[in-house]
Amino acid sequence: MTKDWFQHNWMYAGFVAGLFLFAIVPLLVTAWSLPLLLVYLLLPVYMVHQLEEHHDDRFRRWVNEVMFGGRDVLTTPAVVVINVVGVWAVDLAVVYLAAFVGLGLGLIAVYLTLVNGVIHIAAAVAKRAYNPGLVTSVVLFLPVGLWALVAISAAPGVGPADQAIGLGAALLVHAAIIVHVKRRAAAMAG
Repeated sequence: MTKDWFQHNWMYAGFVAGLFLFAIVPLLVTAWSLPLLLVYLLLPVYMVHQLEEHHDDRFRRWVNEVMFGGRDVLTTPAVVVINVVGVWAVDLAVVYLAAFVGLGLGLIAVYLTLVNGVIHIAAAVAKRAYNPGLVTSVVLFLPVGLWALVAISAAPGVGPADQAIGLGAALLVHAAIIVHVKRRAAAMAG
């Protein structure tokens, strides 16, 4: 029962958790650099995005209906793993990496956010229609993501290798999702 509840309500729990993460920002402002704070902020920003995107199972249904002709290619368990592991856990790990290993690793969270935002915008342009997550991609992902990109890129010691690692990791996460969905679609078709 708990697993079933979480599979259908994770985005609401994430939204509430995101509000609490935002609430401690005033405590962090005096302790952290602006670039590190922006890396941290990407997690609650993403949690707000996930509410718009996944409320009432909207994104999963949109992908299955619009992209795959009504076939159940993207499943609820896959959506949970993608978002809880692929976003929450990754972004949390990235905050720690940026704080304790190297600030440039914070670009993983930056590019994860920006790539997702660009995908939402590209899908809207291609389909000439709204897709779940589009509004927060435009209103939150692009401005906060670009601000973080500029701030982290300007920080001492952050260079091209950090950019490559950040963008590469973000593209790998999104590529893994695409591969999973395409394999499932192929298996359903064959």
